[in-house]
Amino acid sequence: MHHSDAPLFDDIAQGPAHGRAFWRKTSDGVRIRLAMWPAAEDSAPAGTILLFPGRTEYIEKYGLVAAELVDRGYTTLSIDWRGQGLSDRADKDRLLGHVGHFSEYQLDVAAMMALADELDLPRPFILLGHSMGGCIGLRSLHEGLDVKGACFSAPMWGITIASALRPVAWGISWALHNTPWKLMLTPGTARKTYVDIQPFDDNMLTTDPEMYALMQLQASARPELTLGGPTAGWLYAALRETSDLMKQPAPNVQTVTFLGTQERIVEPGPIHDLMRRWHNGRLQLMPGCEHEVLMEAEPIRSQVYDALDVLTQDSENQDVA
Repeated sequence: MHHSDAPLFDDIAQGPAHGRAFWRKTSDGVRIRLAMWPAAEDSAPAGTILLFPGRTEYIEKYGLVAAELVDRGYTTLSIDWRGQGLSDRADKDRLLGHVGHFSEYQLDVAAMMALADELDLPRPFILLGHSMGGCIGLRSLHEGLDVKGACFSAPMWGITIASALRPVAWGISWALHNTPWKLMLTPGTARKTYVDIQPFDDNMLTTDPEMYALMQLQASARPELTLGGPTAGWLYAALRETSDLMKQPAPNVQTVTFLGTQERIVEPGPIHDLMRRWHNGRLQLMPGCEHEVLMEAEPIRSQVYDALDVLTQDSENQDVA
């Protein structure tokens, strides 16, 4: 299959050795990019992390995380969701992040799981979902995703919209979602990617200047990976999906969810509500952290990896569950 390997920008990813990227077609014909970083051959395999990134993100953003996971014996499999990274985008204007319905992302997940089988990646599989990836991941768990445990970082289980706009957000996005205007940018958002516009001071992603600088470097070196604000159609699809997910009982999967106390991008309320109802789930609040716990300083990232280790080890004792 080597001839169909996709590009992987190692220079900006700072990922571990022997990473490979792949092109795959989903069942509805969308070409998506996936990447796998294998665990070091001399380590006892700990399992495979299925990394579900957030909106606007791309595989390379998690190279450093994959490097740290490899040190703990994990293989990492990650994905560019449709509409972002190097995967096919819905519109000629590549900066618009658009899907008509969140079920489309489940077709990307299916292609990812097929690749995990094809590559015979080591088990157990653990889901690691950030932000929008946490929304897609929760839906995947409801649909029977074959994982032993799930770890969420600031999952998008509700969307923060300035309170003045909230009553109209549903109305505007519903009114536009089936019209040519569905590709209109959501009011108050920009066609440029966030780290290009926002200086480090008062950014909503991380308190760690080095990680912010790395994100800015990646965005300037490879602008084709980046994404601007969401479309009205995406917003309607996201509001509908998060609202529906919050009506469901928590899946029966061992879970740890990380949430920074400075969170300003996703809605914290639904995370607290669902984690209270998640009988084998634990919510870990991260004092002073912003939206991206995995883009904070190394001691903070390590807490997430420790949680993955616990999920992996617990799962070994719970195969009967």
